Amino acid sequence: MAGPDEDQLAMSPLPPGSRIGILGGGQLGRMLALAAAPLGYRCHIFGPEAAPPAGQVADAVTIADYLDEAALSGFAESVDVVTLEFENVPAAALEFLAQRVPVRPGAKALATAQDRLVEKDFANSVGAATAPYATVDSLAELQDAMKKIGPRAVLKTRRLGYDGKGQVMLDPDSDLSQAWAAMAGAPSILEGFIAFDGEVSVIAARGLDGTVSAYPPIANRHRNHILDISEVPAALNPVQSKRAIAIATDLITALEYVGIMAVEMFVTGDEMLVNEMAPRVHNSGHWSIEGAETSQFEQHIRAICGLPLGAMSLRGRVEMRNLIGDDVEQVPALLAEPGAHLHLYGKAEVRPGRKMGHVTYVRPDPGAEGSTP
Repeated sequence: MAGPDEDQLAMSPLPPGSRIGILGGGQLGRMLALAAAPLGYRCHIFGPEAAPPAGQVADAVTIADYLDEAALSGFAESVDVVTLEFENVPAAALEFLAQRVPVRPGAKALATAQDRLVEKDFANSVGAATAPYATVDSLAELQDAMKKIGPRAVLKTRRLGYDGKGQVMLDPDSDLSQAWAAMAGAPSILEGFIAFDGEVSVIAARGLDGTVSAYPPIANRHRNHILDISEVPAALNPVQSKRAIAIATDLITALEYVGIMAVEMFVTGDEMLVNEMAPRVHNSGHWSIEGAETSQFEQHIRAICGLPLGAMSLRGRVEMRNLIGDDVEQVPALLAEPGAHLHLYGKAEVRPGRKMGHVTYVRPDPGAEGSTP
């Protein structure tokens, strides 16, 4: 089915029975499809992975390369709107699809978030602070950047890389030649190391009508560079919390974004430094399935389909813990634990560092911070 044009869809929500195309077939796509079903929508998964976890709960699956134009054309004809659950989809794929069907979020947001240099330049352009940074395309540039940004810094590839991949920590004793060799010539960025007080994320939503709302800031703790535990609301003072939400609101508005976007930040006193943006639903928001009036997954579906945004108020004090690799062996014990809400992602193979599921706890807290207007 060919989707309605942008103006038509902006004036009226997608009716029940419409089909949502999702680029990427991982656990985020799976949870998006599960959230779409109660609203009456079907989902079509598109991606190169065989037997994707999202395909287990979707109406249709296309297994093809993201740049396969014939497959993309057929996909576009079968859906009414396209979204993504994976930010490393080539921007060219979104541009191709956008000529045929509404795509939300669009290629602009994706291209901005895919390149760490572009991302930081964009954040600074709207008044959001970041760690000091410099472009690095050679060993000589790395040596010069370390003199300006060091003595401690992080060398990262500009594109790709997540959960600690594609980056090297540097200090005064580091061998810069070896560090640059580890980048294998990839365009890179050097970021000054921040002695932060904590890490938080703000997950914001923007509807087709420009309405923006956000969950309270989320405190995140990592294990081996992978998100381990998220807690909400984060232990921030009112100034910090207001500033974090304002930054996310400014960024999502400037991008003319539609859907859910996550902004990761370092907390340094009352200052918030933008670390990364994720143009999709986010691991640090999985708690919202049980812990908020509207989950991030339902909110994303509402936004891209032209529905009113739902309330984002908390149902208590919430903690989410990822089940990574062998953690999945805890499943029988978790199922016997009162108050544990378990989600498994349908992944057949257990590997070190692989996210296999998560568990959420919602504890009564009458004083918990509610949603933002």
